[in-house]
Amino acid sequence: MFNFILLASQSGENPYMSFIPLIMVIFVFYFFMIRPQMKKQKELRVYRDNLKKGDEVITEGGIYGKVAEIKKDVLILEVENKMRLKVSKHKVAKDVNSFANKK
Repeated sequence: MFNFILLASQSGENPYMSFIPLIMVIFVFYFFMIRPQMKKQKELRVYRDNLKKGDEVITEGGIYGKVAEIKKDVLILEVENKMRLKVSKHKVAKDVNSFANKK
């Protein structure tokens, strides 16, 4: 690394100019990949925290249900024919209504 700086200084270039492409790549990764993903995770976390009884949801496994009870980190979902399932709150993927509106 030190040799690279010495060679760059001998050729008359600014040694810091070679770091500009690396900094630009990091900038692009952050604003086009990392930041949008963090925003989606925050929205999903807020959605899961604001669930209430009667909300229709879809789990990550594809199960459609209506929230019957909410405990700390567990939801009791009521699915077809009054069947109840215990599901982790962290496995709720989205709202059924928002899914239907995208079609």
